[in-house]
Amino acid sequence: MPASETALSTGLRQRHLAMIALGGAIGAGLFVGSGQGIAQAGPGIVLSYALAGLLTMLVMRMLGEMSAARPATGSFAEHAARALGPWAGLLAGWMYWALLVVSVAAEAIGAARIMTGWIPAIPAWLWVAAFVTAFTASNLVGVRYFGELEFWFAGVKIAAICAFLALGAAAVAGLLPGHPAPGLAHLTGDGGFLPRGWHGVALGTVAAVFAFGGLETVTIAAAECPDPVLAVRRAVRSVVWRVSLFYLGSMAVIVTLAPWDDPALALSPYAATIGRIGVPGAADVMNAVVLIALLSAMNANIYGSSRMLFSLVERGFAPRVLGRAPGGVPRAAVLASAAFGFVSVVLSLIWPRTVFPFLLNSIGAAILVLWALIAASQLRLRRIHSREAPAPLVVRMWGFPYLIWAALAAIGGVLVFMLADDESRVQVLCTGAWTAVLLLCGWWRRVRGSAATAVATSDSAASAADSAVAGYAA
Repeated sequence: MPASETALSTGLRQRHLAMIALGGAIGAGLFVGSGQGIAQAGPGIVLSYALAGLLTMLVMRMLGEMSAARPATGSFAEHAARALGPWAGLLAGWMYWALLVVSVAAEAIGAARIMTGWIPAIPAWLWVAAFVTAFTASNLVGVRYFGELEFWFAGVKIAAICAFLALGAAAVAGLLPGHPAPGLAHLTGDGGFLPRGWHGVALGTVAAVFAFGGLETVTIAAAECPDPVLAVRRAVRSVVWRVSLFYLGSMAVIVTLAPWDDPALALSPYAATIGRIGVPGAADVMNAVVLIALLSAMNANIYGSSRMLFSLVERGFAPRVLGRAPGGVPRAAVLASAAFGFVSVVLSLIWPRTVFPFLLNSIGAAILVLWALIAASQLRLRRIHSREAPAPLVVRMWGFPYLIWAALAAIGGVLVFMLADDESRVQVLCTGAWTAVLLLCGWWRRVRGSAATAVATSDSAASAADSAVAGYAA
């Protein structure tokens, strides 16, 4: 295909990337999913998010080093292929694609439920179709339009978090009329700071790890910036501590202002907390914010999955028809990713207790597998870079190689803990099955490639022998 049909545009600007980076991890996992973590860890959820944030910071620093040294549309999947072999690139690419497209379905269903709560006359499936169509269109018209839409979505989410933190801090300090400062009553008075011990903190850490997922998209989007190296450097250096501040600050405010075992916190911790400090219409306000968070995540996940699918074509891991990008937009990859997301929604309607739960569980521990591949890739690529390109790195991982090994040990520890826990074991097993299938596909592709090479070599040898015989006869 002509280069003009296989090259992506560079329509994203630095302001787009900064907001994509900040907004990527501020989604329903924070606004809603954190409630489950609070129910498991109590006030110790602050420690859970601190531990998960530290691990996320290390992984993003590794990814930032590799992406700044070698910007690529496939980001960590291309780094894994270069460092560990084609099997790792295939595993990382397809697992991340599956993670994103199934997430699109889950987000569409969640957004539709909010809308049907407001407008019951319109069925949920119609809302799903409208959302998927709208964000497919935004990704088809050009990356600049995706970036602009995500810029404003992220802005609303960040403004909501900042407003929540400001109100919460005022309430904690006793500055709101009619609401005296709670002091340490909820932090230590409802069973103590660790009401369920360190086991609860570990459970909360598992929930927090998945809430931080989404930051990886920034290194994929950086490849479509005019200066991807500068974009990665700025995003990686600033985004993690800012997001950690939002997460840790939010959790500290929530468990200080409300008893951790309040059932309302498990359902919607932000709405419940705002309601306790007397903000009128708190539930509707937070439902609107959650809706925006879900729509933003849908938009970003369709984008990220399409770019990952496009990069898989470049490495021969996906059908070539998906590698066309007329006008700098991989439209076939966008349509394929969005279509699979919509199919997942249909599966949730047809088999709500079997197929769709399996899809959700199969991506349950996917982010940990991807983070492990990122860490292993960085270990090898640092040595390759030192040998082949001794120029200084623009972004450099701290404490090489000790912190990388520490991160790998932490990832392994989380997986072992999930296996030992009755509720999360099924996620690890389903993700393990998905990983085994992808590794089997990689092995089969390698076998077929080796066989094809052997046949081609044999044919060439036979052709050469025939030519030699013909020349001798002449």
